[in-house]
Amino acid sequence: MATPDFILALRKKIGSDPLWLSGVTAVVIRGDRVLLAKRADNGKWTAVTGIIDPGEQPADAAAREVLEETGIVAVPERLAMVHVTEPVVHDNGDQTQYLDLVFRFAWQSGVPRPADGENTAADWFPLNDLPPMSDDMCKRIAAAVSDEQAAQYIASTELAANA
Repeated sequence: MATPDFILALRKKIGSDPLWLSGVTAVVIRGDRVLLAKRADNGKWTAVTGIIDPGEQPADAAAREVLEETGIVAVPERLAMVHVTEPVVHDNGDQTQYLDLVFRFAWQSGVPRPADGENTAADWFPLNDLPPMSDDMCKRIAAAVSDEQAAQYIASTELAANA
Protein backbone atom coordinates (compact mmCIF):
# COMPACT_ATOMS: atom_id res chain seq x y z
CA MET A 1 0.00 0.00 0.00
CA ALA A 2 1.53 3.29 -1.10
CA THR A 3 -0.24 5.69 1.29
CA PRO A 4 -1.05 4.51 4.83
CA ASP A 5 -4.68 4.78 5.95
CA PHE A 6 -3.83 7.22 8.75
CA ILE A 7 -2.43 9.67 6.20
CA LEU A 8 -5.49 9.33 3.96
CA ALA A 9 -7.65 10.15 7.01
CA LEU A 10 -5.50 13.21 7.79
CA ARG A 11 -5.68 14.35 4.16
CA LYS A 12 -9.50 14.35 4.38
CA LYS A 13 -9.15 16.97 7.13
CA ILE A 14 -6.24 19.08 5.89
CA GLY A 15 -6.38 18.64 2.15
CA SER A 16 -3.02 18.97 0.42
CA ASP A 17 -1.52 21.34 3.03
CA PRO A 18 2.00 20.51 4.29
CA LEU A 19 2.13 17.40 6.44
CA TRP A 20 5.12 16.63 8.70
CA LEU A 21 5.80 12.89 8.82
CA SER A 22 8.30 10.49 10.37
CA GLY A 23 10.05 8.31 7.84
CA VAL A 24 12.73 5.65 7.67
CA THR A 25 15.42 4.66 5.21
CA ALA A 26 16.69 1.09 5.40
CA VAL A 27 20.15 0.55 3.94
CA VAL A 28 20.42 -3.24 3.72
CA ILE A 29 23.95 -4.59 3.37
CA ARG A 30 24.99 -8.06 2.19
CA GLY A 31 28.77 -8.36 2.04
CA ASP A 32 29.96 -5.59 -0.28
CA ARG A 33 26.51 -5.01 -1.79
CA VAL A 34 23.53 -2.82 -0.96
CA LEU A 35 19.86 -3.52 -1.64
CA LEU A 36 18.20 -0.95 -3.88
CA ALA A 37 14.67 -0.64 -5.23
CA LYS A 38 13.59 1.13 -8.43
CA ARG A 39 10.58 3.29 -7.57
CA ALA A 40 7.47 2.86 -9.71
CA ASP A 41 6.48 6.53 -9.37
CA ASN A 42 9.67 8.17 -10.65
CA GLY A 43 11.95 5.37 -11.90
CA LYS A 44 14.76 6.26 -9.47
CA TRP A 45 16.90 3.73 -7.62
CA THR A 46 16.87 4.23 -3.84
CA ALA A 47 17.43 2.40 -0.60
CA VAL A 48 14.12 1.22 0.86
CA THR A 49 12.14 4.09 2.39
CA GLY A 50 8.82 4.35 4.14
CA ILE A 51 6.55 6.01 6.66
CA ILE A 52 6.44 5.06 10.32
CA ASP A 53 2.93 4.09 11.40
CA PRO A 54 1.53 5.68 14.58
CA GLY A 55 3.00 3.90 17.62
CA GLU A 56 5.43 1.83 15.54
CA GLN A 57 9.09 1.60 16.53
CA PRO A 58 11.25 3.15 13.77
CA ALA A 59 13.55 0.14 13.25
CA ASP A 60 10.48 -2.13 13.10
CA ALA A 61 8.97 0.17 10.48
CA ALA A 62 12.15 -0.03 8.40
CA ALA A 63 12.23 -3.84 8.63
CA ARG A 64 8.54 -3.99 7.65
CA GLU A 65 9.15 -1.73 4.65
CA VAL A 66 12.09 -3.86 3.47
CA LEU A 67 9.97 -7.02 3.61
CA GLU A 68 6.88 -5.40 2.05
CA GLU A 69 8.76 -3.72 -0.78
CA THR A 70 11.49 -6.24 -1.65
CA GLY A 71 10.66 -9.58 -0.01
CA ILE A 72 13.93 -9.41 1.96
CA VAL A 73 14.18 -10.21 5.66
CA ALA A 74 16.76 -7.96 7.30
CA VAL A 75 17.73 -7.05 10.85
CA PRO A 76 18.67 -3.58 12.09
CA GLU A 77 22.27 -3.04 13.17
CA ARG A 78 22.33 0.65 14.05
CA LEU A 79 20.84 4.07 13.54
CA ALA A 80 23.16 5.77 11.04
CA MET A 81 21.72 9.23 10.38
CA VAL A 82 18.98 11.64 11.43
CA HIS A 83 17.95 14.37 9.02
CA VAL A 84 15.06 16.36 7.59
CA THR A 85 14.26 15.89 3.92
CA GLU A 86 13.50 18.69 1.52
CA PRO A 87 9.77 19.43 1.13
CA VAL A 88 8.02 17.14 -1.36
CA VAL A 89 5.04 18.00 -3.54
CA HIS A 90 3.42 14.85 -4.90
CA ASP A 91 1.74 14.62 -8.31
CA ASN A 92 -1.67 15.05 -6.66
CA GLY A 93 -0.57 18.28 -4.94
CA ASP A 94 -0.11 16.79 -1.47
CA GLN A 95 2.79 18.43 0.38
CA THR A 96 4.99 16.54 2.83
CA GLN A 97 8.30 16.77 4.60
CA TYR A 98 9.98 14.02 6.59
CA LEU A 99 12.07 13.58 9.69
CA ASP A 100 14.03 10.63 8.28
CA LEU A 101 15.84 8.04 10.39
CA VAL A 102 18.42 6.10 8.38
CA PHE A 103 19.22 2.59 9.61
CA ARG A 104 21.91 0.14 8.61
CA PHE A 105 20.45 -3.35 8.20
CA ALA A 106 22.01 -6.75 7.64
CA TRP A 107 20.47 -9.14 5.12
CA GLN A 108 19.11 -12.31 6.67
CA SER A 109 17.17 -14.08 3.93
CA GLY A 110 15.29 -13.70 0.71
CA VAL A 111 15.84 -12.84 -2.92
CA PRO A 112 15.07 -9.23 -3.94
CA ARG A 113 11.93 -8.65 -5.96
CA PRO A 114 9.41 -5.84 -6.36
CA ALA A 115 6.97 -7.23 -3.81
CA ASP A 116 4.16 -4.68 -3.39
CA GLY A 117 3.78 -2.55 -6.52
CA GLU A 118 5.69 0.45 -5.15
CA ASN A 119 8.78 -0.62 -7.09
CA THR A 120 9.43 -2.04 -10.55
CA ALA A 121 12.70 -3.76 -9.60
CA ALA A 122 14.83 -4.64 -6.59
CA ASP A 123 18.40 -5.89 -6.64
CA TRP A 124 21.83 -5.94 -4.99
CA PHE A 125 24.42 -3.44 -6.20
CA PRO A 126 28.14 -3.31 -5.45
CA LEU A 127 28.83 -0.43 -3.06
CA ASN A 128 31.53 0.82 -5.43
CA ASP A 129 29.26 0.73 -8.52
CA LEU A 130 25.87 2.22 -7.65
CA PRO A 131 23.36 3.36 -10.26
CA PRO A 132 22.70 7.10 -10.57
CA MET A 133 20.96 8.38 -7.42
CA SER A 134 20.27 11.70 -5.73
CA ASP A 135 23.01 13.24 -3.60
CA ASP A 136 20.67 12.90 -0.62
CA MET A 137 20.27 9.14 -1.13
CA CYS A 138 24.03 8.72 -1.62
CA LYS A 139 24.59 10.48 1.73
CA ARG A 140 22.15 8.12 3.44
CA ILE A 141 23.93 5.08 2.06
CA ALA A 142 27.36 6.51 2.92
CA ALA A 143 26.27 7.13 6.51
CA ALA A 144 25.01 3.56 6.83
CA VAL A 145 28.13 1.92 5.42
CA SER A 146 30.59 4.09 7.33
CA ASP A 147 32.50 2.67 10.28
CA GLU A 148 31.14 5.47 12.49
CA GLN A 149 29.03 3.94 15.25
CA ALA A 150 27.29 7.16 16.28
CA ALA A 151 24.40 8.42 14.17
CA GLN A 152 25.19 11.40 11.99
CA TYR A 153 23.11 14.48 12.66
CA ILE A 154 22.67 16.81 9.72
CA ALA A 155 22.27 20.36 11.06
CA SER A 156 20.16 22.88 9.17
CA THR A 157 23.29 25.02 8.70
CA GLU A 158 24.92 22.12 6.85
CA LEU A 159 21.87 21.81 4.60
CA ALA A 160 21.96 25.52 3.79
CA ALA A 161 25.69 25.40 3.04
CA ASN A 162 25.21 22.51 0.61
CA ALA A 163 22.21 24.06 -1.16
